[in-house]
Order: sequence, then C-alpha cells, then structure tokens
Amino acid sequence: MNRNNGAIGALLDEYEKAIKELKVVIQNVTPDDLVLVLDNETKDKDCKSIQTILSHVVESGYNYAVVIRKWLGEELEYKNKESLYSVVDYNFALDKMFEYNEELFNNYPNIQLEEYNPNKKINVRWGQIYDVDQLFEHAIVHILRHRRQIERFKEKLEGNPVENKSN
Repeated sequence: MNRNNGAIGALLDEYEKAIKELKVVIQNVTPDDLVLVLDNETKDKDCKSIQTILSHVVESGYNYAVVIRKWLGEELEYKNKESLYSVVDYNFALDKMFEYNEELFNNYPNIQLEEYNPNKKINVRWGQIYDVDQLFEHAIVHILRHRRQIERFKEKLEGNPVENKSN
C-alpha cells in the first residue's frame, strides 16, 4: 500500500482529509437546498448550486486520475458529470472517486511524481502543464476551494448575508 511511501502517502492522506472536510460541510444539506440555485450571477454552470459544485468536484476528481493514466499510455475516456440528489449519494460518489485515485498509485507504485523536463509534463485540457505531484496538489486545493464556496452558500441558506467577497 502506498500510504507508507512518504510523498504518495502524503498526497493521498491530504486528499482524503480534504474530502472528509467537505463531507462534514455538506452533512446537513437537504435535498431541496442541494439543488437550490444560490448564485444567479456566475457564468460558471458548475458553481450555481451545491449540487453543481459537488458534481463538478466528483467529475474533476476522476478526471485528474484519468489524465495521468492517459499520460502513462492508457486509453480511457474522461468521466462525465453526474447530478445526484442527496448528500448520501454525493458522499458515496466522493468515496468512489477517491478510491479511483488511490487505485492509480496501486497500479503504478513507482510512478514518478516530479518531472522537471517541461516536454515530459502533463498538458491538461484547461491549458496548464503539471507533473503528477503538482496535479495532485491541484486536486487537493480544488476540493478546498469548493468546500469554502459551499460554506459560503450555506451562510446564504441560513440567512447570513455573505459580505462582498469573491467566492
């Protein structure tokens, strides 16, 4: 198991921790609150409701691993976004997504995390260039950013106006 490998273990532990923190934040979100559009002004369709954010987080979490597997030579399709209708379903989806990422390191226990040659790095669909370590660090922070966004949405739901700060 790769949890004993310092760098891989740290990435997996922090990824899992970020997911657990997200699950705590969403634990009391009702099905009605899940689908309620809380940001009518954003042009980002993935950031309109808690549901759209969580669907985006799950899809992205799979696709970070997919892009690495493709970079390693596997022929795979990207995961499509799926809208779910309960926190229980999202918790299950987040767990499965994490297991998929963990499986990457089980399948490639000697994967090179750091790559200094820019020509050998992973060029992702949104135009950034990463090595495996950087992409997993991005995946972790991606969850943290959206956890924060959901916290702010919950403040709106509770009737506490969110100050004029960007999400």
